[in-house]
Amino acid sequence: LVSIGNICRSPIAEAVFRKLVTDEKLEHKWRTDSAAVSDWNVGRFPDSRALGCLRHHGIETAHKARQITKEDFQTFDHILCMDESNLRDLNRKSNQVKDCKAKIELLGSYDPQKQLIIEDPYYGNEKDFETVYEQCLRCCKAFLEKYH
Repeated sequence: LVSIGNICRSPIAEAVFRKLVTDEKLEHKWRTDSAAVSDWNVGRFPDSRALGCLRHHGIETAHKARQITKEDFQTFDHILCMDESNLRDLNRKSNQVKDCKAKIELLGSYDPQKQLIIEDPYYGNEKDFETVYEQCLRCCKAFLEKYH
């Protein structure tokens, strides 16, 4: 799960998907991680508002931001991102990777409510983080149903 900085949207999506997989007792079938397109926040914990939003929904995460690697494209089956800018950057990076096996898509393409883009809530407020959570939950459920 990829976003530009890996401190808001993608850690929320990662934590949500991990909880869904755990609740369904499927954790042995999935390896879940999140990463950034950029190197801006490498090593940082998620935004405190993202952590607060997750805690509000009973979800914890110990994720620290990292940048996507060449190996990610070679080992993950799916790389899901948040917006068109991420998608462009990931497709560009994947073209430089030999043996890219990952299918790169917008996470929002799985949204039953057809909200294709998951907007960055960084400059917003708690309500914007809640919107991201709700989108991620819908999309991750639909994705899991498709590939379970």
